[in-house]
Amino acid sequence: MSGQKIAIVTGAGSGIGRACSLGLMKAGFTVVLTGRRKENLEETAKAGKEFGQSLVVPSDMTDPSSIAALFAKTAEAFGRLDVLFNNAGIGAPAIPLEDLTLAQWQAVVDTNLTAPFLCTQHAFRIMKDQKPQGGRIINNGSISAYAPRPLSSPYTATKHGISGLTRATSLDGRAYNIACGQIDVGNAATEMTERMTAGVKQPRGDTMVEPRMDVQNVADALVFMATRPLDANALFLNIMATQMPFVGRG
Repeated sequence: MSGQKIAIVTGAGSGIGRACSLGLMKAGFTVVLTGRRKENLEETAKAGKEFGQSLVVPSDMTDPSSIAALFAKTAEAFGRLDVLFNNAGIGAPAIPLEDLTLAQWQAVVDTNLTAPFLCTQHAFRIMKDQKPQGGRIINNGSISAYAPRPLSSPYTATKHGISGLTRATSLDGRAYNIACGQIDVGNAATEMTERMTAGVKQPRGDTMVEPRMDVQNVADALVFMATRPLDANALFLNIMATQMPFVGRG
């Protein structure tokens, strides 16, 4: 196990999570692939088999005991953890704020904010106790950590919350050589953003087709963050489609 680097990626079965898992494997990490759907995780593992190692551990990010089991299994298998990528996330239906149910709100908060907090707690415990001490935690923030889309209050609120968690984790991690940063992605071409090809509602009320970028750009940026020496940290890194309506007034 000497010199082996271990990473956990949540939401590793598709989209950004799969691309980043493969990127980390290519960069020499052994990646613990986690998410709800075992078959999707196994597809990621199969795609990366030729150039890296992985371990499939299905988990439910809304279940604290499932999260605890994920980290226990990682510690048992490898004895350490070098990188945690808190990537898994969901949105609520795009309906008026006043029509959202409490259950819809709580589902997004549980997955997008509470789960990364719990994962961070477990990562801290492992990273504090291992030798050499320390590690890196990277949170998936999103452009929504800065500016909302219409009809997206739960998602936007949790992503703003992730920015606070990133800052607090970065501060609290200093004493243990634990670095924390955030990657904020805008319009990566994945299954989740496929709807953009048919047009996305804009704040002024019209609909427009928004430019997207290859998800490999996200994987490359994530690997850059993950492979910095622990005396350096990319606290916030924004990678976005150049022509998407974000900068300025749309």
